[in-house]
Amino acid sequence: MARDAELKTYDGPAGGWGSARSVAGALVRDRAPLKSAAALAKQNKPGGFACVSCAWSKPRDPHVFEFCENGAKATGWELTSKTIGPEFFSRHPLAELETWSDFALEDQGRLTMPMRLNRATDRYEPIAWDAAFKEIGAALKAIEPKRAVFYASGRASLEASYMYQLLARAYGTNSLPDSSNMCHESTSVALPESIGQPVGTVFLEDFDHADCILFFGQNVGSNSPRMLHPLQEARKRGASIITFNPLKERGLERFINPQAPTEMLTGAETTISTQYCQLKAGGDLAALFGMCKALIAMDDRAVAEGLRRVVDADFIREHCHGVEAFKDACRARDWADLEARSGLGRREMGQAAEVYANSKAVIGVYGMGLTQHRLGVDNVQMLMNLLLLRGNVGRPGAGICPVRGHSNVQGQRTVGITEKVKLAPLEKLQELYGFKPPREDGMATVDACKGVIDGEVEAFVSLGGNFLRAVPETGAMEDAWRRLKLSVQIATKLNRSHVVGAKAAYLLPCLGRIEIDRRDGAPQFVSVEDSTSHFHASHGFAEPAADTLTSEPAIIAGIAQAALAANPRIDWAAWAKNYSLVRDAIEATYPSVFPDFNARIETPGGFPKPLAARERSWKTETGKANFVFPQALDEDPDMPARSPNALTLITLRSNDQFNTTVYGYDDRFRGVEGTRMVVLMNAKDIARLSLANGQTVTMRTIADDRLRQVQGFRVTAYDIPEGCVGAYYPECNPLIPLWHHAKVSKVPAAKAIPVTIHG
Repeated sequence: MARDAELKTYDGPAGGWGSARSVAGALVRDRAPLKSAAALAKQNKPGGFACVSCAWSKPRDPHVFEFCENGAKATGWELTSKTIGPEFFSRHPLAELETWSDFALEDQGRLTMPMRLNRATDRYEPIAWDAAFKEIGAALKAIEPKRAVFYASGRASLEASYMYQLLARAYGTNSLPDSSNMCHESTSVALPESIGQPVGTVFLEDFDHADCILFFGQNVGSNSPRMLHPLQEARKRGASIITFNPLKERGLERFINPQAPTEMLTGAETTISTQYCQLKAGGDLAALFGMCKALIAMDDRAVAEGLRRVVDADFIREHCHGVEAFKDACRARDWADLEARSGLGRREMGQAAEVYANSKAVIGVYGMGLTQHRLGVDNVQMLMNLLLLRGNVGRPGAGICPVRGHSNVQGQRTVGITEKVKLAPLEKLQELYGFKPPREDGMATVDACKGVIDGEVEAFVSLGGNFLRAVPETGAMEDAWRRLKLSVQIATKLNRSHVVGAKAAYLLPCLGRIEIDRRDGAPQFVSVEDSTSHFHASHGFAEPAADTLTSEPAIIAGIAQAALAANPRIDWAAWAKNYSLVRDAIEATYPSVFPDFNARIETPGGFPKPLAARERSWKTETGKANFVFPQALDEDPDMPARSPNALTLITLRSNDQFNTTVYGYDDRFRGVEGTRMVVLMNAKDIARLSLANGQTVTMRTIADDRLRQVQGFRVTAYDIPEGCVGAYYPECNPLIPLWHHAKVSKVPAAKAIPVTIHG
């Protein structure tokens, strides 16, 4: 339960004793401190398991403790001794469970038995596995495949993901949205046009060679804390780190390494950012244009005076297309406009550009602060333009580094979880398995939401995740969810998507990644891909929460055997028992990506995916890296006309949550304790709007004429730019209109929601 709310200043660094105490408290709360502590020793290590939290890289030579605060919380959350059996559901109807918080639902513990909703009693009741598969298969057969959605969270393994996309396509649909649709799909659209590949170019070892790192819209302290180790090492050898972010995030300010006894004993901190540019929400395009404009002006002066060039003219001449048009666009930008839109001064942008110009190897790191805007694709391409100007791609210590969220969200895309026909190996699947996959694009996340609301989607199968809480238009989605003919949820814990009942609803509890997965008595392991495009084995460590659980591959195989006609070329039963056979199938489908998959997957540090752009080979239409840029500065150009009371809401994650999973009610770094219902505001905005610090308010979106509001938020004075406010998601997701998403990529524009605040 939430405690009495308390707001105070937190002066500590990221890491340090604050992190240690938070981890200890979380493990005790989950009632499995000894089991979890033993598991943590194997986390992100060769022969151990890949963290079920973020996707940050797993090093070849790991630290003694290769886990972070949130990774430890995720491990304790999965290995909790708390369990949910049939008796729990007999006591609690769905009408009651719908009133529970996200934290309360998941805090009940691990699901242990397959359950089927009894609409008459409004309760889940136990069902045998074979009976569940049979009923689900019959229900899917009765539904037109184009009216079914197969959603995947970013946590499922490569093996489960490959089987899942094959199930969906053999069934007859390409509607395979996943959590990438809500975060880094803007990357997957932007980078192929710019450099010819949908993922970043940076490997972990590049951080050892960079002398400058640019950060845009990524909160490393809460979202990927293990990344602080290479950042700290970079700072200690003198590298510059320049951060662009509306909020001062503690992990990008100061850090004490919990694994360094001297630092823990003495309190010796490392300053992470050498320059912190606190721009406005949606000001990234203008800031990037400003840096590029300053850099080009330096180069123009160098040419005029016969000095050494500032841009990498040789690289651009050999490898790039469209630079002159881009230079002209930058020169034409007015500094006053750049300052007004970015919220930064010309001097600030110029200082950042000067450091960049004098650096030999630069990495551009970014997160959803760039991708979750209407022009999120353009944001990514502008950062790429900045890197291309000085040849910072395809050499040691340089490149672009999108920091992915969930632990295998990038890997799922690699093995076919995509709604886009052009990204799926349809011809190869037909060759290998003898069926004709559908040839039209399926539904992305926002398309699936619209389909549910409009009644076009009748069946929703979910491989993990909490779809209803992750998506926009929460209220309309929940109302429409009840009209679904079929909801199938493969999960480890109870969440909101399970307790808003469809006409027929099934809960299929699966093993967690940390648990030993025995198939016919033989332990199996799975594999994942990290943010730096390396594939890793992941071995279960702990005994399962219940002997009634089965694995994700086995559940997928069970549904496939019940829903599909028999296919002699796909032995679902054999795959469910021996995951090496699935890896063989993945290799056969993607031979250039996974050569010798089974032989290489145990490589310490993982083995890399081939990245053409890293070798300066450009798989683009021009055969070169392309300068692609927008014509405007506004990242959210169709926001409503500004009124004196309009503010821009940025949705945030606390350091006590991961995606929609809420571990508790504290956000240590922001000084918030016992609540998540706060709205962070600039003190001048509080005074201008005649509000008071601590006042309870309602937020309403003004994106269109439809009333969307969230209530019960506490005004909290905070260091945030004027005109901007911050509040947590998923609590604020009801404010996001379904249409308010990035153009082309369809990522919800959650970092710039127009709102008004009412007392």
